[in-house]
Amino acid sequence: MTLQDLRDKGLIILECISGSRAYGLATPESDTDIKGVFLLPKSDYYGLEYMPQVSNETNDVVFYELGRFLELLSVNNPNILELLNTPAESVVYKHPFLADIKAELFLSKLCANTFGRYAISQIKKARGLNKKIVNPMAKARKSVLDFCFVNHEQGALPLTVFLKKKGVAQSDIGLSSITNMPGVFGVYHHKAHAYKGVMQSVESNDISLSSIPKGEQQLALLYFNKNGYSTYCKKYKEYWDWVAKRNEVRYESTVSHGQAYDAKNMMHTLRLLDMAIEIGSGQGVNVKRPNRDFLLYVKKGAYTYEELTDLAAKKQADLEAAFASTELVDRPDMDLVNKLAFELRERFYEDL
Repeated sequence: MTLQDLRDKGLIILECISGSRAYGLATPESDTDIKGVFLLPKSDYYGLEYMPQVSNETNDVVFYELGRFLELLSVNNPNILELLNTPAESVVYKHPFLADIKAELFLSKLCANTFGRYAISQIKKARGLNKKIVNPMAKARKSVLDFCFVNHEQGALPLTVFLKKKGVAQSDIGLSSITNMPGVFGVYHHKAHAYKGVMQSVESNDISLSSIPKGEQQLALLYFNKNGYSTYCKKYKEYWDWVAKRNEVRYESTVSHGQAYDAKNMMHTLRLLDMAIEIGSGQGVNVKRPNRDFLLYVKKGAYTYEELTDLAAKKQADLEAAFASTELVDRPDMDLVNKLAFELRERFYEDL
């Protein structure tokens, strides 16, 4: 099932413009995100073809099957509560039957955790970008050789320096393991012997061991920092995957404002905390934000990271206070939710 299938078969029962445009926080550079709900044909739903979600490659367009939509509402997922409460001007299409899905049936004390946890994750994302900006990784990938060291006087030398001093290529070196010394290897070289080298190719992920003739003189001891190499490979892949997928406009904006954090993530942190406070104090889910100017100043990097985390901490305290005295139930009544899910699906299928 693809997005085009949903449209061609008339399976979409809710389609909304979401994200910054629904929040009232869009700028000329903002993308247009779409979220919605679809209904699987009866044969797929009752058969083995259940598909809970359909999206495009970038997740800018996401549609949830009715059952998955209600399931996420029942756990007070912030994105799905926002979708249910999308402002009228951002609703592209809404089937009349969906009017029976009332926010009041789902709002509960779970929101204190779901909105709060989501907000904290945005803070971590914001600071995570700083690490990538301040600590970029060279495109040239390091090899096993860069994590090998040999004993020298009272310390150690990088293997590459040792080989240069000896005037020997790594491909002419033989290594052998040493009993009771894991990670440490004997280093050998002899013009008359063909050894396998320290590594067989630059793509190798481990050292190579050679057969060493009896009586061969050992040049040095070598230590291969295998854990360090594995950690580097993981970070290298993460960094260059991020570079390939990052939003260049957003990245350049972060670099230009000089605060070394992702200001958009911090903006969403404060937005989520404000929404949670409103929910806890009985004001419902207000998607369109009344403090647009302030939030856009945050997005522009007008505040330091420390100023924003201090503000977020105060809002977190307000959130806890709001839910300490809230009249919301502990969690949604799942009997009522299940009854609604059954009745809605029956009505939809009868109407087809």
